[in-house]
Amino acid sequence: MKNISLLGSTGSIGKNVLEVVRKFPDFYRIRALSAGRNIELLAAQIREFRPELISVAFREDAAKLAAMLPSQYSDIIYCGEEGNVKVASFDRSDTVVTAVVGAVGLVPTLAAIKAGKNIGLANKETLVMAGRLVMQSALKNNVRILPIDSEHNAIFQALEAGRREDVARIILTASGGPFRGKSAKELVHVNPTEALAHPNWDMGQKISIDSATLMNKGLEVIEARWLFDVEVDAINVVVHPQSIVHSLVEYVDGSVVAQLGVPDMKIPIAYALSYPKRLDLGLSRLSLSQCGRLDFEKPDHDRFPALKLAYKALELGGVMPAVLNGANEVAVAAFLAEEIGFTDIAALVARTMDGVQQGDEMVLEEVLLADQRAREFAQQEVQRIRSGE
Repeated sequence: MKNISLLGSTGSIGKNVLEVVRKFPDFYRIRALSAGRNIELLAAQIREFRPELISVAFREDAAKLAAMLPSQYSDIIYCGEEGNVKVASFDRSDTVVTAVVGAVGLVPTLAAIKAGKNIGLANKETLVMAGRLVMQSALKNNVRILPIDSEHNAIFQALEAGRREDVARIILTASGGPFRGKSAKELVHVNPTEALAHPNWDMGQKISIDSATLMNKGLEVIEARWLFDVEVDAINVVVHPQSIVHSLVEYVDGSVVAQLGVPDMKIPIAYALSYPKRLDLGLSRLSLSQCGRLDFEKPDHDRFPALKLAYKALELGGVMPAVLNGANEVAVAAFLAEEIGFTDIAALVARTMDGVQQGDEMVLEEVLLADQRAREFAQQEVQRIRSGE
């Protein structure tokens, strides 16, 4: 029986985690939950899974949630970063699933690692912002970090086929998002509704926009560098619009091992939670004959410059990946609010990377300061774009 603290229970990944738990009640027990502002759904989850500790994003929502639940829950509802840290380090949990989106995942994940919890990681920003720091902390505390993102989970599985010292490169697949066939001129005019219409995956708004810009793949490149201890020049990206091949590993003898499957997040979630065991999820099986063809192509860095920016941030090192991430979060929010255009996202991130100074990636306070400065700089850029400068 694994005892789980789940950060981000009402999001897309969090709901899939709970589906896996629901299907295998003898294997998993939910001990603690945290969520954002969807307190109606959170209240329903609490009634079903009966956690012993709860956190929400804001204090006013904590009061609303308490009013929706039996009185015994009033004393175990917390809020904000403090609440997330309490959930992540809860002493009755042995496994923490980090399924929140964005920089908010970093501090509680580090708290979980320091508390000796194994991590099911679906929050790529944790390793993007502070990859070296997080992985060294995991090593020091004898903690295993198992990836839940479909691409990194696929790499994790493919690495089981050989020795780490025999790996030549890893290859991340990208669907190409909803705008793969659009020209640079057309991209200027796309709107949030179009950008959110991912062709294969059902994801939250932030990740959907990141997929459309290919920033999501850039963040995954940075995450892969730290998660698998692979140098940046050994990490490649290929566009694969069918989303059947989830990623690949090439070995020095020329063998390429791929992980394939239907695009359903419950597969990588269940494998991360049950490793090394595999669970029968009752999902439809992959039929290669019905797939027809599988296409692969190089990403277009001119139309989708966000991917190149992520490689640049990784090569610059220091806190620059945290700057990239913070600026991107501001830019995506501004695009969703229709304050800036789609192509402004990457341009805004690039200007922020040029405008924010470096810092020590091994000092958490400096990483968080870089994130703050990047957000402030990026917000100024949003205002500049809005004013037509």
